[in-house]
Amino acid sequence: MEDPYVWMENLQDERVLKLVEEENKRFREFVGELSDELFPEVKELYFLPIVRMAKLTERGTLVMVNEAGRQVVKWLDGDVIVDSKKLEEELGDEVLLQGFTADSEGKRLAYSFSIGGADEGITRIIDLESGKLIEEIRPSVWGIIFLEDGYYFARFYRKEKTPDGMEPPAVRLFFKDESGERMVFGGGLGSGYFINMGKSTDGKWAMVVVTFGWNKAEIYLGLIEEPEKWKKVYSAEVPAQPIDVVDGKIYILTKEGKGLGKVIAIEDGEIEEVIPEGEFPLEWAVIVSDRILAGRLVHASHRLEVYSLNGKKLDEIIFDLPGSLYPLDTDGKKVILRYESFTVPYRLYEFDGELKLLDERKVEGDFQVSEDFAMSGDGTRIHYFLVKGEGGERKAWVFGYGGFNISLTPRFFPQAIPFIRRGGTFVMANLRGGSEYGEEWHRAGMRENKQNVFDDFIAVLGKLKAKGYKVAAWGRSNGGLLVSATLVQRPDVMDAALIGYPVIDMRRFHKLYIGSVWVPEYGNPDDPKDREFLLKYCPYHNVKRQKYPPTLLYTGLYDDRVHPAHAIKFFMKLREVGAPVYLRIETKSGHMGASPETRARELTDLLAFVIKVLGV
Repeated sequence: MEDPYVWMENLQDERVLKLVEEENKRFREFVGELSDELFPEVKELYFLPIVRMAKLTERGTLVMVNEAGRQVVKWLDGDVIVDSKKLEEELGDEVLLQGFTADSEGKRLAYSFSIGGADEGITRIIDLESGKLIEEIRPSVWGIIFLEDGYYFARFYRKEKTPDGMEPPAVRLFFKDESGERMVFGGGLGSGYFINMGKSTDGKWAMVVVTFGWNKAEIYLGLIEEPEKWKKVYSAEVPAQPIDVVDGKIYILTKEGKGLGKVIAIEDGEIEEVIPEGEFPLEWAVIVSDRILAGRLVHASHRLEVYSLNGKKLDEIIFDLPGSLYPLDTDGKKVILRYESFTVPYRLYEFDGELKLLDERKVEGDFQVSEDFAMSGDGTRIHYFLVKGEGGERKAWVFGYGGFNISLTPRFFPQAIPFIRRGGTFVMANLRGGSEYGEEWHRAGMRENKQNVFDDFIAVLGKLKAKGYKVAAWGRSNGGLLVSATLVQRPDVMDAALIGYPVIDMRRFHKLYIGSVWVPEYGNPDDPKDREFLLKYCPYHNVKRQKYPPTLLYTGLYDDRVHPAHAIKFFMKLREVGAPVYLRIETKSGHMGASPETRARELTDLLAFVIKVLGV
């Protein structure tokens, strides 16, 4: 099967750069004035302060906050320590903070940032008391865990072989102290394996989880100073996550069974079930003093459950709006939780036996959040949220994803608020491939079952169309695959398509950047059996002459996770058959986004496209 546009995978090719310039200009002419009018409103919403991360230390709580066009790491009620704007002045380029951690004493801080939105960036370690730089690591590393005399970290090999000679992409764990760094874990693990390390809240134990793709896990445990003695304590052909170690007993959240999540405890090889599976998925758990705090996902929104250490249910807290709730950090005595909903950028809670609101930000207005179900082709019920304002036209902007065991739970979309204020309805669909209803729901949307995800999306879009709505379908990354596959299969169920940073060429995805790590989820294009089902739905290889709705493909030139050629090549195929297609390529952006100003511009352009095409 010839690929007429394979040459477009070379982003240095002058013809590609010329196309990017021409198409950006053509898209700007299409949305220009409207986008400029909408920008201040989107920018104001995007620049609202949002707490993204938190870390408890003996000196107080550190938080990472997006605020007023910059990202900062600061003390919750005090001084700013890291400021993305100052980093931009220093480096002369756009900077995106990727994350941070600190030691429990509050003496050392490690933070990572990328330039131009690339995944690969820089990690810096600073002394929190003096503010001095201790160390800079390039490219960035992740999962830093501080000990008194050094620290552990994970390094992701993108381009070069690992120290033990394995081909990239692959991950290895290291320990670094005054004598240098040494590899301590991961030898022999190939592509598709990820390693994450945690430290028990009492500081004594290392809990290491090795996952293959998004669907199996092995957990290792040992004294934190003795990596050579870490032993495998649990292995499952499903996702599993260590929670904590209490009195030498490790608590684990596992998807064994029906895949809905249960808590088990292991001591000396003996496994005991603590919290059994319920009707709905248990998504996360932490231990605070003598309590297990757990997040239960009920029709894609969280409620909080409190259990004793032996699994007796003590309390359940349901929030006023469907929302997302995740723990940001715990020290074993208290936990910081972050809540978010469609009209609530964030709430910060603390739990130390009871739930206390620390801080919140919400958008004022008369909004209604409701829920409904559509029936997929095989009779499966597909849940979706609808967010409306007062009155309202029958215009819907529908977001979907459906993959990689990721749940779409209520979250704040700054560009959706102006759409709702103008009478539109924002919709979020919970498709198979995610984990909204457990591991079986995920597996029903991966590999040879991927068509289920597209059928689910078609059912939601089709139900809205049948109710008289004009519909814009939107997805990003794996969600870009969702919308592009739906577009070529059933263009009649949408009036506009927005396809962002997408995976689209299912014959070559594993050859581009880190695409090979997605083989466990999608299948292997080099295996004839897998290639058959991949090519059957592959959007790039199924473009045909038919009536397409106005379509926007958008990506970032510096996306080093999903290659921009997926979007560019698909654009060329659609243009060939006369589809009304636009291409927007951000020249300062990667897969993880870009600076707040650049990102707000991109979101405004999406909003302008939807408003213009749907006639809101």
